[in-house]
Amino acid sequence: MNGPMSRRDFMAASAAAGVLMASPHSFAHAQGSGQIKVGLIGCGGRGTGAAANAVAASPDVVIHAMGDIFRDKIEGSRNWLKETVKEKFQVTEDRMFLGFDSYKKVIASGVDYIILASPPGFRPDHFRAAIEAGKHVFFEKPVATDVWGVKEIMAASDLAKQKGLGVAAGTQRRHDLAYRECINRIHDGQIGDVLSLCAYWNQGGLWFNVRQPQWSDLEYQLRNWLYYTYLSADMIAEQHIHNIDVCNWAKNAVPVSAVSLGGRQVRTAEIFGHIYDHFATEYTYADGTKMHSYCRQQDGTKSAVWEHIIGSKGKSDANNWINGENAWRWDRDASRPNPYELEHKNLIDSIKAGNPINEGRTVAEATMTAIMGRVAAYTGQEVKWDDLMKMDQRTFPETFAFGMKVPVKDVAMPGKTPLPG
Repeated sequence: MNGPMSRRDFMAASAAAGVLMASPHSFAHAQGSGQIKVGLIGCGGRGTGAAANAVAASPDVVIHAMGDIFRDKIEGSRNWLKETVKEKFQVTEDRMFLGFDSYKKVIASGVDYIILASPPGFRPDHFRAAIEAGKHVFFEKPVATDVWGVKEIMAASDLAKQKGLGVAAGTQRRHDLAYRECINRIHDGQIGDVLSLCAYWNQGGLWFNVRQPQWSDLEYQLRNWLYYTYLSADMIAEQHIHNIDVCNWAKNAVPVSAVSLGGRQVRTAEIFGHIYDHFATEYTYADGTKMHSYCRQQDGTKSAVWEHIIGSKGKSDANNWINGENAWRWDRDASRPNPYELEHKNLIDSIKAGNPINEGRTVAEATMTAIMGRVAAYTGQEVKWDDLMKMDQRTFPETFAFGMKVPVKDVAMPGKTPLPG
């Protein structure tokens, strides 16, 4: 189930899932209740939404524990989930954990299934802890902010496979039925050889939180994590990873090098940290195929969020249509379930079927592709995959405590910025 799946194959697999024997790490051990006890780590908007998606994906899911750095995030998430998922929210006061070590307490609280939705810089440590504890994991993208973190995710994903644990990622296009059908057709050669790819995520600006007098610098950065590379990996990874991942999926490969340009053209105020507000990157695959990647977060600009794949026999938008010798259109009358729910349903069904999916390496590779483009823009140099993968420097802090000073680099200047790890 790791590769693309047609609608017919997906429906057949889903029907079969309920009659296959459970694996040693299935949900049968949940105190014989049949419940799937979910622990939420990171109670912001996406984490809260993911918890609701998990409940919608299976009648067996209950929200059992939650943890976050900030009390207001936990309380806000609790209040919304209680109203939204009703009796499926079963988090008692003693299973609401606060602080930088709250992830350890959620993992140890008797849960079966962990949702990781803290800022991406925390993901490698949280993921490894969950896998070592024998938990199935759904984690949001990107899954790291530096090369050390990417390699840690890959290693923990391999450990998850050894232990028979399921891992799904928040790259929901890989679970969308139309994307699966279309990419399957591309892999079958219906547009011929893939000759070039384009990836776009251009939109307006995003949210930020105005600094409050009682906040330390660290709290301010954590509450505005989007705008700090060590927390978010910059916009090319935090958001544009979706489109980059689709192109890697269509090509069934990762690029070997990248050249890029980018900068802070509009979003230059102190409230926007030090990340860029636009990137334009040319990636090269091993066979010479190019992927052109464009992302922007600037108010008042034209929006464009899509992919475009050109082949020797046709072209495609990767999800709705193929033009050329083998023209095809997604049936708009066909059922197209919410992919944010399908990513949980597919994970749960695969675990129950005794053949858990593992998307850890796939999303790690997409994260690494985005980081390669980011480093190319920051440095103004061509950056090669193999050179980056030789690096072991950890740029994300190993420990956190309020009051500590986190060194934040100045805005990257192409040609003057050393190659970061």
